[in-house]
Amino acid sequence: MEILAFGVQADEKPLMERAFAGHHEIRCLDVFLNEDTAPIAAGYEVVSTSVNADLGNRVLEILAAGGTRMVAQRSTGFNNVDLPVAERLGMTVARVSYYSPYSVAEFAWTLAMAVNRRIVRASTRTRDFDFRLHGLMGRDMHGRTAGVLGTGKIGVAFARIAHGFGMRLLGWDVAENPACRDLGMTYVTKEQLLAESDLISLHVPLMPATQHLIDADALKIMRDDAILVNSSRGGLIDTAALVDELREGRFTGVGLDVYEAEAGLFFLDKSLQAIEDDTLARLLTFPNVLVTSHQAYYTEDAVGQIVETTVTNVLDYRAGRRSENVLVPRG
Repeated sequence: MEILAFGVQADEKPLMERAFAGHHEIRCLDVFLNEDTAPIAAGYEVVSTSVNADLGNRVLEILAAGGTRMVAQRSTGFNNVDLPVAERLGMTVARVSYYSPYSVAEFAWTLAMAVNRRIVRASTRTRDFDFRLHGLMGRDMHGRTAGVLGTGKIGVAFARIAHGFGMRLLGWDVAENPACRDLGMTYVTKEQLLAESDLISLHVPLMPATQHLIDADALKIMRDDAILVNSSRGGLIDTAALVDELREGRFTGVGLDVYEAEAGLFFLDKSLQAIEDDTLARLLTFPNVLVTSHQAYYTEDAVGQIVETTVTNVLDYRAGRRSENVLVPRG
């Protein structure tokens, strides 16, 4: 059987090909799955998709009409998949429920420290042989407060690093994590966490209950000199409201690896095109904002685990087995 994989990055392709060798053939495409590209999958029983794939009603119907019976998503998040429609169409949907949490946690800290210590500005200056320190002053993290919204596997990995810095830990989640408690974390309301934290990092999944978790009201609760980091899902933050606060001169720094309207932008080269997204364009003008292109997960370790799990999901589908990765079982 040949599998069609959409949205495969150049660094990811050899890992995919090696992992599937001896099991199934795989055809890797760098284009992302959407309504325009879905017809390419005609005749493929199994397709593999990336986090920014469009797996809404219309795309799933096109896939099903072309003979696709399984979608193997190469990500943990699945807010882009219309699961009820997939079930109605008799399509199996699986995801990668776990990969290295350190990849994302370490990158979240990379963003935090980069905006705190003005690394991008400093690097740009020194490339121009400007070695002044004016405007580059940061703050010690030691002794300050880190607020972790979402204390699952990634959240606890982030908290361990914060603990290593000697920070006070505040947490918010629907369930407390004993591992975070052991680090000295105190669980509080979201409002208290936002009001008291010098550094706030988001590690919750995107679902209707968490859409715009950080909205205009939440942003106003935060300290004027706070640092906000999001390496989870773009929809957790109301970006327009964030821009409004930044225009008022608030926040020491904002580090974003995700953006709520990133589909059709992230993972693509748009350098020669006019960006029509006015909110993103405005966001990128602020000197205290650092935006990266959804790369927190992008380490050899994490991508290797993602690929291996994807192979396992396909093999389980073919054998009629079911695992924790299956979102919609085989009909």
